[in-house]
Amino acid sequence: MKALFIGGTGTISMAITRRLARDPGWELWLLNRGNRTEQLPEGVRQIVCDIRQEAETAEKLAGLEFDCVCDFIAFHPADVERDIRLFEGKTRQYIFISSASAYHKPAADYVITEGTTLANPHWAYSRNKIACEDILMTRCRETGFPVTIVRPSHTYDERNIPLGVHGQKGFWQVIRRMMDGKPVIIQGDGTSLWHLTFNTDFAVGFTALMGNRHAIGEAFQITGDEVLTWNQIYQTIADALGVPLRAVHVSSEFLAQVGVRYGYDFEGSLLGDKAVSVVFDNRKLKRLAPDMTTRTPFHRGVRIALDYLLSHPELQVEDPEFDAFCDRVIAAMEKAKEWI
Repeated sequence: MKALFIGGTGTISMAITRRLARDPGWELWLLNRGNRTEQLPEGVRQIVCDIRQEAETAEKLAGLEFDCVCDFIAFHPADVERDIRLFEGKTRQYIFISSASAYHKPAADYVITEGTTLANPHWAYSRNKIACEDILMTRCRETGFPVTIVRPSHTYDERNIPLGVHGQKGFWQVIRRMMDGKPVIIQGDGTSLWHLTFNTDFAVGFTALMGNRHAIGEAFQITGDEVLTWNQIYQTIADALGVPLRAVHVSSEFLAQVGVRYGYDFEGSLLGDKAVSVVFDNRKLKRLAPDMTTRTPFHRGVRIALDYLLSHPELQVEDPEFDAFCDRVIAAMEKAKEWI
């Protein structure tokens, strides 16, 4: 079978690319701007272009048909409308990567299934994903466009440390604070439940949906089964670093309000996502992907990521603005305690 990945080298998609490249049953093509090509496995074919340039993309795709097209970089309704124009009649399956943040916040039940209502008043990112899903499923019903919806939650790889609160330059500054013995911010009281999924585990569930007729017209959430509190997540990171955890708990509502002054969208990332307890019911996925399980629990995955991070200085991006923000918020919390 022949697959086309739009993107294919990101946090989620690189593990899928590597897994599929080892499968003799698939011929894999990537359509992207040619980044990270040195890390691609052998045998992957590449179409170098920017899919946002639709006419050029259509020329490069001329004469090609696929069993499965997966778009890992579609975020807005215009993106999926373009994909419909490019691939309708040229693929037997189109997989759209949505987001588990699209589920209603807070949901009526902390156990999330694919039938949980989609609505997120806090985060435009999630609302755009919902709008994309609506367009694709309407097309599926009206013309038979063969769509499959995938909703990941918090997926990470060897280049990323999953956190609840960080700055615009990523996770390193929080890790640096831990290593320097400085306190770090955890949203709320740290007891809300969360799923973390290493990307190689995610790839097992994803590839089981590819080319699977039972996945057409359906939505699937893909997460690992391990459930942790945010306190456990941060403590596991500290343990892996060999340092004590100095946690300061700050309400998500306060972070959302004060963050706006400094350019941080904590309303979306926290109130619209990470502040809410979620437990994902993956039984629907496992009917098609019985091998899907947590092979890399967080206490192992975070060590893989930290080893990679500490041996790659280019990933250690300093963020003095966020560091100063943390100091200000933590000082305010300490002052509030004195007043009480």
